[in-house]
Amino acid sequence: MSDGNSLINLGDLSKPATVLIEKVSSAVGLIYEPLHIKRKARAEAEADKIKAVAKIELDELQHRALERFVQQEARKQENIETITAQAASALPPDAKATELDEDWIAHFFKQCDTVSDKEMQSLWARLLSGEATSPGTFSKRTVDFVSSMDKKDAALFTNFCQFVWFIGEPQPLIYQVEDELLQEHGINFSTLKHLDAIGLISLESLSGYLKKGFKKYARCFYHGRPTVIEFPADENNQLSTGHVLLTAIGKELAPICGSERNEKFYESVIKKWFDEGLVLSSMQLHSH
Repeated sequence: MSDGNSLINLGDLSKPATVLIEKVSSAVGLIYEPLHIKRKARAEAEADKIKAVAKIELDELQHRALERFVQQEARKQENIETITAQAASALPPDAKATELDEDWIAHFFKQCDTVSDKEMQSLWARLLSGEATSPGTFSKRTVDFVSSMDKKDAALFTNFCQFVWFIGEPQPLIYQVEDELLQEHGINFSTLKHLDAIGLISLESLSGYLKKGFKKYARCFYHGRPTVIEFPADENNQLSTGHVLLTAIGKELAPICGSERNEKFYESVIKKWFDEGLVLSSMQLHSH
């Protein structure tokens, strides 16, 4: 447990988590430790020191400006610590946090240190955790994109990603744009056009897309459940993937957006492939 005034206590963390926090401290210029004084109090003490050194009398306007600065910096510090603590706690034992680029970290926190919404903080934490697990996964362009997303767009994309499979890479399987199952979850032509317009997907509403070059067997996943497709030919097989592709940014964000599996959708895809003459074998992985 951390103490009452700090969100992070190094003594409680795994090695990768400790490395991540050290990297953040180095990049952002903030030292994380089990603090025993409140961040706001420390910021106010620093402001008092500035006043004493400068030997100036602050008028009322200047005093309010300084108070605002102290409040803003305390809030930023709390946001940074909250996001870092969530990311650190989610790191797997094999995370490569030592390879994190400090310029990337500095850029990351420049974009999210004012984010105080809990759901958006959770998205930022998953992004940081993903980058610390496998450095180079998320581009600065994707970081910039997330900083421009509002909560409504983030929720829409999370909703959309329940219709994404992993077929070598994240792949939406939207076979009918105006599908009843999609509409039950707020996904229709209008919302797909919006996701296209903001740069998360590419919508081809007429002809649709094909994924080519499959050999006899292909293994794909839906939220962790593997399915093996057996094609008719030994090689050069193709699979219809519907009317939507993810953009480069969409591919980076789909695995961390927090979407949940939809059993009815899974069964509808399996039925479609079966009706197309594909031989399927699937299994549910159980944890022991």
